Amino acid sequence: MGFADRYLHSVNSSNLLDDEHHHATDALCAAAVADTAGAGFGALLSRVKYADGTQHKMFESGSANLAGLLRIWTARVIEKGRERKWVKIGNAWDGQAAEALYRRVAERSLAHWLDGKCPTCAGTGNKDRRICTPCKGTGRGEVGGQGFERERVLDMVSELEGLLQAHNARAAGMLRGAWHTHLS
Repeated sequence: MGFADRYLHSVNSSNLLDDEHHHATDALCAAAVADTAGAGFGALLSRVKYADGTQHKMFESGSANLAGLLRIWTARVIEKGRERKWVKIGNAWDGQAAEALYRRVAERSLAHWLDGKCPTCAGTGNKDRRICTPCKGTGRGEVGGQGFERERVLDMVSELEGLLQAHNARAAGMLRGAWHTHLS
């Protein structure tokens, strides 16, 4: 069982006892500690992507987390866009256009990262017992648009995935350390 599975189990646990027989809090603690060592919002990424709404199957259950993640991610994309000089700003209109671009990239990248399934096969990679033609069997949908903005969206999707994987790796390492402590 990978860290994401353990985290999902912990978030949806109805028993958060922490004793020699119950370890549901271990993944939650590892996620929190991993956040302090990383970008600071890896647990939120995991929660929004994997856990929000799974217990009750209600979209509304995770809306506060999603709104918070969108705020944090938008600020991060704006920072990245400025650092990487996506837009050369020469006047006020350029500044407004840049801000609009950053926000579109943030929203589109987060939306695609959260649910980038192929609409034709619903993410299975198969359609009518054959490989899905639009996604070529990957199960991933295309990022719409073209050119510069599409490339920035793809970059930011990759960055989100990297942040999540790095967080999960840190947390899994801490979790392994916690299990060694419990076993000793």
